Amino acid sequence: MGQKINPTGFRMGITKNWASRWFADKATYGTLALEDRKIRNLLKERFETAGVKEVIIERSLNDIKITIRVSKPGVVIGRGGEGVTKVQEELKKLTSSKISLTAEEVKVPEIEAALVGQYISRQLKRRLPYRRLVTTATQSAMDKGAKGIKIRVAGLLSGGNSISRTETISLGSIPSQTLRADIDYAQEDCHMIFGTIGIKVWIYKGETEIN
Repeated sequence: MGQKINPTGFRMGITKNWASRWFADKATYGTLALEDRKIRNLLKERFETAGVKEVIIERSLNDIKITIRVSKPGVVIGRGGEGVTKVQEELKKLTSSKISLTAEEVKVPEIEAALVGQYISRQLKRRLPYRRLVTTATQSAMDKGAKGIKIRVAGLLSGGNSISRTETISLGSIPSQTLRADIDYAQEDCHMIFGTIGIKVWIYKGETEIN
């Protein structure tokens, strides 16, 4: 035993939906998949301060509909929508398809795994103690209505002169083997001068109906 599976991939098509929603034949699949990756990387880089939870890409024959879920949609939209216009111009260099970009607000960022991971990564770069950061993040998530949260950090947690180790802090329950459990999962890499610290976040939000 001991084999692990990605909690999102485990529930894909059951309680979770795909982030890329399109179909392609064998000849064009690789090109479109790489295009999706470039689009996601560009948007996450441009809107790093907006708190990007996920980028959903839907394709039809010659159109791409992109929905970016962020904690601060105002940063994406910009003054008079100029932020969206500028990014659409950059995206046109990556694809020949017609692009429409919309921003959706994440109502409670404290219970979104990707945003919690990004928050911890930013604070670690400011040299704040990891244990205090993780404890604060877990307590905030529980206060905002999460049923359970687990955060695992791994690497040179006490600086360049320390030994690499893994620390896990959890509150509440995380039923990882239950398919109907709505578990939000994210991985984040925090690149420090002395190496990379890995951050994994599991947040249990309750059970969903399986049709």
